[in-house]
Amino acid sequence: MSTTSITGRPSRVSRSAEPGARRAAGRPRGAWSRRAPLLPALVFMIVVTQLPFVGTLVISFMRWNALDPGNRGFGGLSNYTAAFEDPTLRSSIETTALLTAAVVLVSLLLGLVLALLLDRRFRGRGIVRTMLITPFLVVPAASALLWKHAIYNASYGLLNGTLTWLWSLFGSSHAPQPDWLSTTPLLAVEASLIWQWTPFMMLILLAGLQSRPMDVVEAARVDGASTWQVFRYLTFPHLRRYLELASLLGSIYVVQNFDAVFTLTSGGLGTANLPYAVYRTFYQGHDYGQASAEGVLVVICTILLATLALRTVSSLFREESL
Repeated sequence: MSTTSITGRPSRVSRSAEPGARRAAGRPRGAWSRRAPLLPALVFMIVVTQLPFVGTLVISFMRWNALDPGNRGFGGLSNYTAAFEDPTLRSSIETTALLTAAVVLVSLLLGLVLALLLDRRFRGRGIVRTMLITPFLVVPAASALLWKHAIYNASYGLLNGTLTWLWSLFGSSHAPQPDWLSTTPLLAVEASLIWQWTPFMMLILLAGLQSRPMDVVEAARVDGASTWQVFRYLTFPHLRRYLELASLLGSIYVVQNFDAVFTLTSGGLGTANLPYAVYRTFYQGHDYGQASAEGVLVVICTILLATLALRTVSSLFREESL
């Protein structure tokens, strides 16, 4: 609809403004029609993830111990102060850092070696790749039980059975039968997690290897570059972002690991990490307020790692789009 001027002629301003007004009127309806199907998923995500965290955050500022029901109320930052002053929690933080660093670095190195091997063409490569991925598909609790009983058991485990067989080759029947979970508890937990997370690192690095510009690699080989020079000057710089991404994602998951520690050692012998410390405070100490504060600290550490991972992913996508 257009307006007319005093002379009876249609106004130019109103005619030119009419299509813009129609577009402006149509934008909200189009935006709402695109976003409306996402609202149920958004509401579900908020209810499932954010509301429990808000409840945990509120409880972390309260005095709430089931063993002392009469002393319940607002405690301010007392739970956080007690968490930072607790030597057991500080020890669990150190154990978490050591466990995460060892598992991520070793699994990253092994994953790089396996990715370089699988990047070559050979008969049965698909079967080998499937077999190497299998440990990552095992349920974490089942993986820990497998290592505890089938590998580490002092009576019938694979490790002690191998020692018995090796000693029998030399005519001895007195092979050492160490209790691996008691003598090297932290190393036992690390080995089980490395076995589980190496395939994850391998998949990410293999994807990085297969995204290399092969024309540059072929040109370097034609110019006389050796295999080591190709890896050092072409492959490794190309894999830098993928190495960062794999290490950050692995750190996020290993920091939160609970199954291996709980199943293998029950947090004893210096293997209690931060998630197990939260479990012990909640279920053994029945201190819901301090356990919530410790849980918030775990979430903060995870968010920091996740932020670095998201920045790495975004920078990787930017480089791929150039």
